[in-house]
Amino acid sequence: MDFEAFVAEWHNDDPCVVVHTSGSTGAPKPLMVEKRRMEASARITCHFLGLRRGDAALLCLPLDYIAGKMMVVRAITCGLNLIRVEPSGHPLAQVDAPIDFAAMVPMQVANSLKVAAEREKLRAIKHLIIGGGAILPDLEQELKDFPGAVWSTYGMTETLSHIALRRLNGNEASRWYTPFSGVRVSLDSRGCLVIDAPMVCEQQLVTNDCAELSDNGFRILGRIDNVVCSGGIKIQIEEVEQALKPHMTAPFIITKKHDPILGEALTLLTEAHNTDEVAQICQRFLPKYHQPRHIYHIHQVPYTETGKPARAKAQAIAAQS
Repeated sequence: MDFEAFVAEWHNDDPCVVVHTSGSTGAPKPLMVEKRRMEASARITCHFLGLRRGDAALLCLPLDYIAGKMMVVRAITCGLNLIRVEPSGHPLAQVDAPIDFAAMVPMQVANSLKVAAEREKLRAIKHLIIGGGAILPDLEQELKDFPGAVWSTYGMTETLSHIALRRLNGNEASRWYTPFSGVRVSLDSRGCLVIDAPMVCEQQLVTNDCAELSDNGFRILGRIDNVVCSGGIKIQIEEVEQALKPHMTAPFIITKKHDPILGEALTLLTEAHNTDEVAQICQRFLPKYHQPRHIYHIHQVPYTETGKPARAKAQAIAAQS
């Protein structure tokens, strides 16, 4: 969706807009979201960060998903001056104006840190929120001495972007997320986070994120499902496998491995000897961002005793490949 189309949709008479989930807990699906709840989310974020009317906000995320849409809604609702750039891995390359507020995925931050001029622009941002993927320890360490406020976000499409932030730099740096005012969190029987945020979401949300609670917030211990977060894009492993199964003649399994830039890299393990041919199949039948970054030949695809894919063992094999 382009900017003008979303703004037109926002200002029409329909009380709702359509947003699409990222697919972190299943297949991506469209959701009808009330504009009044998006406005409430915008105000909560701007109030939490102390943003004021006229502050410059950078839009460098695609408008296909909630993170990009919410940057526009924050600008409209709270009177921010929106600076738009084409979504890319180097969002600050063409930006010269001072930025008060920006939202980026970890890959964009990591790329910006590698270019001296972009690094200085990144350091000059007064309020930087990072979401859409895991922030690796090396990246977090590079942000520790930033003069502005740098935050990791927690949330999902259903909560209209984030419902909690944790500080990554300065004296307030913490491993714990601070929920916004009006947000209550608890744990279900699996130890996964349950979110009650009535201002932005009508229903209570049960996540697949294992968490630990404190008096003032929560910290995430890890995901319970099979999702690869690669460069800010969440990819469901089973979805990729289902798309490839009709076209693969040799046994294979999709897993992930650590990547210094992307966070996690989608990885394919296969009993096929010709990995170039497997790569061609992936390019032909998978969307660009669902194509494995690594393809390795292995002697035998690991399975459990009950015949299910041995996910942990596959990930261990990928890590050693």
